[in-house]
Amino acid sequence: MTLKLYYGSGACSFVPHAMLEAAGATFEPVAVKLHKNEQKSPEYLAINPRGQVPVLVDGDEVITQIMAIIAYIDAKFPESQFIPREPLERARFVEKLAWMNNSVHPTFTHVFMPFKFTDDADAQAELKRFNTEAYRKLLGELQEMVRQAHARGQDWLGGVHFGPLDAYALTLTRWGSIAGIDPEGFPELWAYVQRVAQVPAVARAMERERLQLNLYKPKAAA
Repeated sequence: MTLKLYYGSGACSFVPHAMLEAAGATFEPVAVKLHKNEQKSPEYLAINPRGQVPVLVDGDEVITQIMAIIAYIDAKFPESQFIPREPLERARFVEKLAWMNNSVHPTFTHVFMPFKFTDDADAQAELKRFNTEAYRKLLGELQEMVRQAHARGQDWLGGVHFGPLDAYALTLTRWGSIAGIDPEGFPELWAYVQRVAQVPAVARAMERERLQLNLYKPKAAA
């Protein structure tokens, strides 16, 4: 076994985790307990000095950053057809993936970890409030992507095959429920995400990470 995936339960590392399962890859999954700050341990920093997940190790090579890892897994397991080969379809795939990674993901970081951006408690509360509403709008955009895919007769966001866009969409929707956004408020998106969760490879990754799909809790009446 040469492949090793370092992942944090529920983090964006779920995407390559699900991809490796879908590819039928032989790999060693290594859980990094983010809530215990294991990503800041000397042992982990020796692997990734940035202290982030995911990290994919292939033999002597260490690959960081989710965009690079997704591209590497796709190239290593071309039979899985994770990323379209036709130039325009490939560009559209990268458009969606980049948007998820550079727009939706960072917005959630401002909700979940506002302390990364300011040490002022009032400012943190405002960052969380403002970005929760921004995240709600982004989930609306994600739902529109699902609608457009279905209108084109596609079951999956990347085309005819399950792939990283679908695993990322599940992750982002799940994060919304953590932020207090009811996924049932986005019925087309929520139905699609529940179907993604039923993909055997996704179900195996969710079981290993012990993930609950919907963590939304309605606010108690005042």
